[in-house]
Amino acid sequence: MTARKDSRPPARAALVKSVTAALDDMKAVNLKVLDVRGVTDVADCMVIASGTSDRHVRSIAERVVERAKAAGFRPFGIEGDRDGEWVLVDLNDVIVHVMLPRVREFYGLESLWEVAPKAAVRKPKARAKAAKSAPKPTAKSAAKARPGRGKPAPRGRAPAKTARAAPRKAASRPKAGGRNGG
Repeated sequence: MTARKDSRPPARAALVKSVTAALDDMKAVNLKVLDVRGVTDVADCMVIASGTSDRHVRSIAERVVERAKAAGFRPFGIEGDRDGEWVLVDLNDVIVHVMLPRVREFYGLESLWEVAPKAAVRKPKARAKAAKSAPKPTAKSAAKARPGRGKPAPRGRAPAKTARAAPRKAASRPKAGGRNGG
């Protein structure tokens, strides 16, 4: 598979610069810029920042949109501006996530979109060998592993039937002339 060509690097760099300037201007905290070209074709770059309150998050997102428009980039969409816990601004090549710290910690976008080194993805050889050499479970060990299960039924015999509960009697109806009728 061939890598996607970088068609507009100066334009994207200018957009990222105006977005980060808007975030700094509005005092966004914990700003992170991720290059996601090797991970997805949806965008080239993701900018993740946090605000201190839902009003602050909305204000930051509004400023990002204003600065992007001033730089000549029209946003394709804005999501979450009503609630203010997580606002996403789609600027085509750059996607901006502005969220509350608790929401950011819960979803963990940085760990989701960061590219892991290939060595960390592989299985260690020792673990793979140990899995191959592990003994296969027997009927006796399987019965021990499942509490409440007895010995397996001997071959050729059906399992013992359990006693059924006696059928319930129908509930008696109140007779006419009782408390309510008369």
